[in-house]
Amino acid sequence: MRKFIFALYALLATAAAAQETNSVFNFLEMPVSAHATALGGRNISLISDDASLVFANPALLSSVTDKTLNLNYMTYLQGCNVGSAAFVKVLGERSTMGVTAQYAHYGSMDETTADNVTVGSFSAMDMALSGMYAYNLSDRWAGGATGKFIYSKYADYSSVALAVDLGVNYYDEHSDFSFSVVARNLGGQVKAFGDTHEKLPFSLQMGFTKRLAHAPFRVSVTLVDLTRWDKDYYFVSGEEPSTGKILMNHLTAGVDFLPTDYLYVSMGYNFRKANEMDAAGSSHAAGLCAGAGILLSRFSFGMAYAQYHLSAPSFVFNASYCL
Repeated sequence: MRKFIFALYALLATAAAAQETNSVFNFLEMPVSAHATALGGRNISLISDDASLVFANPALLSSVTDKTLNLNYMTYLQGCNVGSAAFVKVLGERSTMGVTAQYAHYGSMDETTADNVTVGSFSAMDMALSGMYAYNLSDRWAGGATGKFIYSKYADYSSVALAVDLGVNYYDEHSDFSFSVVARNLGGQVKAFGDTHEKLPFSLQMGFTKRLAHAPFRVSVTLVDLTRWDKDYYFVSGEEPSTGKILMNHLTAGVDFLPTDYLYVSMGYNFRKANEMDAAGSSHAAGLCAGAGILLSRFSFGMAYAQYHLSAPSFVFNASYCL
């Protein structure tokens, strides 16, 4: 228990100075897990044999089967390719490690002058390579860390950054209750795009997942950006938001329907995304997310629907296989 208290204290203390709102490398916040996407796009507490969940919380490595290979893909804007992969290896009774890769390629774009004359074309891409480690502190507590190497290149401009994710998870198997705290993207640029070093998309997150005792349902609630409460960041139209509305912009919630141990059907709502899309001309229904998946002994597959921009919905696909 003392190890956990120290780890949590260090996590929160490190997060105290991370209050910036503007950041680069925001591709790191794109959804990876279809299951988490279906639950509102943010989930750090879901206990499942699903390697795609470790991108959000390295402490969840402890729940993944040895030698699991995971592949993920998301449809985004036309011409964009967004994908990731993970491999998980159990090292012993308490330790688990993993390696992951993420990329986002935004296709080819026209290069124009100030007079709107096309002079050529350029491409843009982001990528991150990560190593993860999780350790079971006790029968119920697990802690984990992720080290990231991040690289972006937009035409002739490039940037390199190093970052760390820190996470802890409490899971009571008897009551099927899970609680997690995660600090994501602690770090900074080693090489900036220009003369100014910019901030990474830091987020302190907290969430829980609870299965109902006498019904095939499981509820998840996640709070994000817990160090960032500046109302001007979320409401740029001059509107004076209420305290409740500001709070809702940090909240995602979702529910799983579990007819068997091998199947889930999920639905969630992302309040911030709904408000952002509503301000851009869409409706509050844009915050709705849904998905389903199968979890077999050696193979799992999931897919989810969500909307992240006005032009088209996005679909997230996951496939995992235990070698």
